[in-house]
Amino acid sequence: MSAVAAEPYPWPYDGNLRPDNTALVIIDMQVDFCGVGGYVDRMGYELSLVRAPVEPIRRVLAAMRAGGYAVIHTREGHRPDLSDLPDNKRWRSRRIGAGIGDDGPCGRVLVRGEPGWEIIPELAPRLGEVVVDKPGKGSFCATDLELILRTRGLRNLVLTGITTDVCVSTTMREANDRGFECVVLGDCCGATDRSNHDAALRMVTMQGGVFGAVSTADALLAGLP
Repeated sequence: MSAVAAEPYPWPYDGNLRPDNTALVIIDMQVDFCGVGGYVDRMGYELSLVRAPVEPIRRVLAAMRAGGYAVIHTREGHRPDLSDLPDNKRWRSRRIGAGIGDDGPCGRVLVRGEPGWEIIPELAPRLGEVVVDKPGKGSFCATDLELILRTRGLRNLVLTGITTDVCVSTTMREANDRGFECVVLGDCCGATDRSNHDAALRMVTMQGGVFGAVSTADALLAGLP
C-alpha cells in the first residue's frame, strides 16, 4: 500500500497506488498556451504564470517515466477546416484579438498541425506515450481518453498542466464523474490569473475532496512506491 501526502486526504483514497493502475496526465502544455507568440501571449496575459509549471512537471514526468507509469498528453486544437469549432468559441476568441483559426506568429491559432498547437519541447511526448487531441476544454469530451484508461486498467490520475481553472479543472470534474481517483499537483499547474489558480485548487478540497485531492510535485515524488 502506498499513498501521497495531499489535501484533504492522503491520495489515493485506498492507498492503492501502483505503476499499473496510475497515469500522469499532462494537459495542454502547448506553444499556443505557454509560448511566445501563441494564443495566450497574443491575448496579453503574463507568460510567466503559465510557464511556472514547466520545471515541476518535467521532474514528475522524469520520475514517472522511470517508474514505468503511463503518461498521457493532451492537446487542444481544431481540425484545419474548423468543422469542430463552435461559432461562439471562435467569436469569443476574436473579441480578445486572438481568433482561433486565424493566422498568427505560430501559425493558425489552435489548429491541429500548426507550430503553436505542438507540445513544448521541454515536455515533448516520447514514442509510445498516448497523445489525446481534444477540441474542447475537457479531456474526455469528443475523445477516446476514457476508453484508453479503461482498457489499460488506469484508475488513478495525476493531473498537471494548464490552465488550472479551465482545462485542468474541467478534466478533473469529468474524470471524477466517471469514477476515476484524481490528484491535481498545484505547482504543476498554472493559470493566466493567480487568484483563479488558487480558487480552482481550493474548490477541489471542499466537501472532503469533492473532485479528488491536491498535492505537490515533491509530495508525489516522495510518495511514489
